Amino acid sequence: MNIGLILAGGIGTRLGGDIPKQYMEVNGKMVISYCLAVFGMHPQIDAIQIVAHQEWHEEIRRAMPESVKFKGFSTPGANRQLSIYNGLQDVMQYAAEEDIVIVHDAARPLVSAAILSACIEACALHDGVLPVLPMKDTVYLGDGSRITSLLDRSSVYAGQAPEAFKLGKYYEANRRLLPDKILEINGSTEPAIMAGMDIAMIPGEESNYKITTRADLERFEEMLLRQGGLH
Repeated sequence: MNIGLILAGGIGTRLGGDIPKQYMEVNGKMVISYCLAVFGMHPQIDAIQIVAHQEWHEEIRRAMPESVKFKGFSTPGANRQLSIYNGLQDVMQYAAEEDIVIVHDAARPLVSAAILSACIEACALHDGVLPVLPMKDTVYLGDGSRITSLLDRSSVYAGQAPEAFKLGKYYEANRRLLPDKILEINGSTEPAIMAGMDIAMIPGEESNYKITTRADLERFEEMLLRQGGLH
């Protein structure tokens, strides 16, 4: 079984207003709707679990495409990784340890079916997989006031979502970080690497960006306009 774990528990309103970015409407649909459509229509995705605050459950249900794949909602945690852990706990109730969980941000509406397929394919041979983009700029280390060293950008990558993992191993990797260490985690793949899991890299997609700023939202709106509103 391949389970999509969609993270929609963020409450950040950096874009302005009182609505978290994943629930803002673009072309008449909430941002989260776009990735849910891709996950819902993908033939290899068997189940969808969504991490979201209860106040948004009904809105999400209305926005969700008709699909028997939806399994339920999970409670957001104190940080992103605790939200993932809460989702994993719920997924473990109906999935097997050897199944694959695909973690994705609701604020990344341009996820493609192709990258979902690539994640699932790579996870058949590895404990997990992370889509990455090569660094285009020169990368430095600094102490806040001066440059301390130069990094080889050919060996530095920017991680994206979705990130896919063998469910049992990834759940255990996160459980070991409780109760405090998990609060220091910034990226979904960090617990897997810390646990010594075999994580493969696959090419990411430039279009699969996360909506964080007003400029990101406008870029998404413009893309939909160019495509006639279709996605």
